Amino acid sequence: MATAPVPRLDGAAIQIKDLLYVFAGYGTIDYVHSHVDVYNFSDNTWGGRFDMPKEMAHSHLGMVTDGRYIYVVSGQYGPQCRGPTARNFVLDTVTKEWRDLPPLPVPRYAPATQLWRGRLHVMGGSKEDRHAVGLDHWSLAVKDGKALETEWRNEIPIPRGGPHRACVVANDKLLAIGGQEGDFMAKPGSPIFKCVRRAEVVYSNVYMLDGGNQWKELPPMPKPDSHIEFAWVNVNNSIIIAGGTTEKHPITKKMVLVGEIFRFDLNKLEWSVIGRLPFRIKTTLVGFWDGWLYFTSGQRDKGPLNPSPKKVVGCMWRTKLHL
Repeated sequence: MATAPVPRLDGAAIQIKDLLYVFAGYGTIDYVHSHVDVYNFSDNTWGGRFDMPKEMAHSHLGMVTDGRYIYVVSGQYGPQCRGPTARNFVLDTVTKEWRDLPPLPVPRYAPATQLWRGRLHVMGGSKEDRHAVGLDHWSLAVKDGKALETEWRNEIPIPRGGPHRACVVANDKLLAIGGQEGDFMAKPGSPIFKCVRRAEVVYSNVYMLDGGNQWKELPPMPKPDSHIEFAWVNVNNSIIIAGGTTEKHPITKKMVLVGEIFRFDLNKLEWSVIGRLPFRIKTTLVGFWDGWLYFTSGQRDKGPLNPSPKKVVGCMWRTKLHL
């Protein structure tokens, strides 16, 4: 399909009807985007570019929509491994106007974010050093793009924290899927906050909150999977997840990208692998329209025989989804 105007890594995406709003992200490790591109599923075109607020984070965003307003939470401000912000924003997709929301109690990288029962829920993510695991879970009452409260409320902490997980509301339940503990950090004393790798643990755990006072563990993913925040759709009571990263290579210790398409059947609570992407890719941005599953952007593998990450891409692909 039509390639995105710019390549993106660690961007964010929200689908509203036949439009996919694609936000921010790294162009390269030294350059971050500060705008939104819009893809039209109906006519396979990109257009409608507009700018983000100057104070808004550029990657590792939490994001969710109510069908008109897009709520944007926290994230990393700037390239390389710069610090996170606690600032939050709302976009009115009809008027293209931005507003402020009350900031998080503390900044977070890539927190799991969802709207559930009239509240904006934010949980997990990485703490200010980018590596330490956040377990906190906060919520804020929102309606029609506005906060109904001035303070975030403490909620039940998530059993396993960290960034880069899928967060889904399905059948009035809140689910957190996959993710990792730890991430790249800024090199101490580096004037450009140069990224250096630290030990990471990628996991397959799936947690659910159904309104009770504790998280329940559901069947785990077929393999550990991270970098899937915006790589999922909910179709026919199944959660479909595309790509990601899994545990590092046992010998080379390099990052291993994922090429599978996973399905979680919410009726049976069973996982399966239903297909493969044309290549392995992480932080890809997924949409679904008129029977077709789409993905765009992210960082792909070095080739069929080498699963480690290389090129940041903006390509768009689709396949018929048969469930």
